[in-house]
Amino acid sequence: MTAHKEAAGVRRGRKPGPGSTRQAVLDAARARFARDGFAETTIRRIAADAGVDASQVMQFFRSKDDLFAAVMAVPASALERFDTAFEGPDEHLGERVVRAYLRAWEGSAEESEPLMAMLRGAVGNENARAQLRDFIQSRLLHGAGDNGDAMLRAGLAAAMLVGVVTSRRIIGVPVIVAADVEQIVATVGPAIQQVLTG
Repeated sequence: MTAHKEAAGVRRGRKPGPGSTRQAVLDAARARFARDGFAETTIRRIAADAGVDASQVMQFFRSKDDLFAAVMAVPASALERFDTAFEGPDEHLGERVVRAYLRAWEGSAEESEPLMAMLRGAVGNENARAQLRDFIQSRLLHGAGDNGDAMLRAGLAAAMLVGVVTSRRIIGVPVIVAADVEQIVATVGPAIQQVLTG
């Protein structure tokens, strides 16, 4: 390490501890893809965020596409949140589904960043588009089974809620961003209820 780097306090290279560098890269990539989307994210930016050299990122992940695929792994807690929303009486189904979507897409970074990376990336990246499509389809199958009408209803509800999330987190429509979760649940819940139950 040069005296200049030492003086600046910059430390590059492998972080101490087993797997800590790979995890640091994944964490940095997850945050960067969720914030900037696939097209605007670069390996160099991810490396800088993780405090490693770009070559190390490439040692763990052969390409930006491979890194993106690893980032988009949705944690089990988010899957469970979506799945349990469909359990219970139909009376408050719309509210449960809206709340589950918002908690997963806007909750902890562990749950929300892979989903946001998929959503931002789906516009310009086929891998992200396929991942998001498969994710939504799998949640529909889990919630509605193989009932065609129920799947269509669940799909339309999902499309509406992805629109709400996109308006809040990507487009940034001020009035929708300013609304708190319970306002959105109270306003959108009855519409989702109507779509899901007819």
